[in-house]
Amino acid sequence: MGMINEFDTIAAIATAVSNAGIGIIRISGSEAMTILSNIFEPYNKKVDVHQLENHRIYYGNIKDGQEVIDECIVLIMKGPHSYTKEDVVEIDCHGGVTVVYKVLNLVLKNGARAAEPGEFTKRAFLNGRIDLSQAEAVMDLIDSKNEMARKNSMTQLKGGLSDRIKQLREEIIYQVAFIESALDDPEHYSLDGFPEKLLELDRQWIKTARGMLDSYDNGRIIAEGIRTCIIGKPNAGKSSFLNALLGEERAIVTDIAGTTRDTLEESVTIDGITLNIVDTAGIRDTEDKVESIGVERARKEMESADLILFLMDTSVQISEEDIEILQKIRDKKKIILLNKSDKVQEEGSFDSSVLQEYISEETPVISISAKYGDGIDNFIMELKNMMFHGRIDVNQEVYITNARHKDALAKTYESLECVQRSIEAGMPEDFFTIDLMNAYEKLGLIIGESVEEDLVNEIFSKFCTGK
Repeated sequence: MGMINEFDTIAAIATAVSNAGIGIIRISGSEAMTILSNIFEPYNKKVDVHQLENHRIYYGNIKDGQEVIDECIVLIMKGPHSYTKEDVVEIDCHGGVTVVYKVLNLVLKNGARAAEPGEFTKRAFLNGRIDLSQAEAVMDLIDSKNEMARKNSMTQLKGGLSDRIKQLREEIIYQVAFIESALDDPEHYSLDGFPEKLLELDRQWIKTARGMLDSYDNGRIIAEGIRTCIIGKPNAGKSSFLNALLGEERAIVTDIAGTTRDTLEESVTIDGITLNIVDTAGIRDTEDKVESIGVERARKEMESADLILFLMDTSVQISEEDIEILQKIRDKKKIILLNKSDKVQEEGSFDSSVLQEYISEETPVISISAKYGDGIDNFIMELKNMMFHGRIDVNQEVYITNARHKDALAKTYESLECVQRSIEAGMPEDFFTIDLMNAYEKLGLIIGESVEEDLVNEIFSKFCTGK
């Protein structure tokens, strides 16, 4: 993996293709400097492009023959001290679409090939600069929706996950090697007392694998956000609450019940937590065909949501619709929001004690005014406690966010449990090595040590061009 592979030279636009201040064309490969020498004229015309110093920036013109295409700056990164471990050149030109494509086409005309999606990072992986989990972290970093996701992706990119996987693999393969040596040469290697020692190690490995597996639920929330459904009967204040979270009016707010007739989806990040919010139609029996479709969609969203925010109108008595909703969300993760706290409550109008029959003691019940924003801070605090049990800190732990990693860890965990059962059953030592090697290989899938070429191609095909 550490050997530099021989590839052709590739090029791509590395910035968004739009009118902007700067556009970057990235070139990687053995012919990068030759291509640059054909099209770049340094400000100091006496300088030989092939002799430009590594990790330096140079000002000059991009030329097609005698025609100046654009003035630019050029960054030189010669291999192996570059992102791909190959010679890399980045041309920073003006960001107009026409200019950027003109420069790219000039690079291609002089011998480069248009890069495939993710091909620069793929070369970094194939040339041993990063492992597969770090390569995937690059894409996660680009796609990060909030600060927690960014920090977690950067931790993985810096080797936070890779180091743990590699350490675990090293410990496992050391024990496998010892078993095989002892079986081949029993005169010099004794297995007396070994099963007991291995059992202690195996239990530690199981705990490590279990811990990483258990981090996936929080990791998924960090990376993807929480699928959140706002429900309630008509005119309970759902749209007002959504607008309060978003900080702007995106949903229609009126005193007319049934104004929201369809689902409205928005995304908002609160204290590092991304909520993918679905504001639904008020749930009630209605003869209006359009509204009834919205009500049915609301019920479906309620079933698929990670979190339910149930708004109840405290200015009126609890209704049959409220009871119906409470029954349907009995087993869902939820927060009950008692809305319209700004209104004077008439005696006996809303009896919150009725809720206790339908919710557990752990279910947060928060009084708010969606109209004036009262109680929103309490809601955010309860949200963090509920989703992360108040313990999330991406500075202290790497969270698993990739389903592929989770699957590999689950199979690793199963193999390590098989080792434990074999030891406890008094099985011969050679039985241990089979499951230990299975665990070793499954961990290798995460960092790309034992992965099929088709899977590698599939992973990098999801990257953007130029990365």
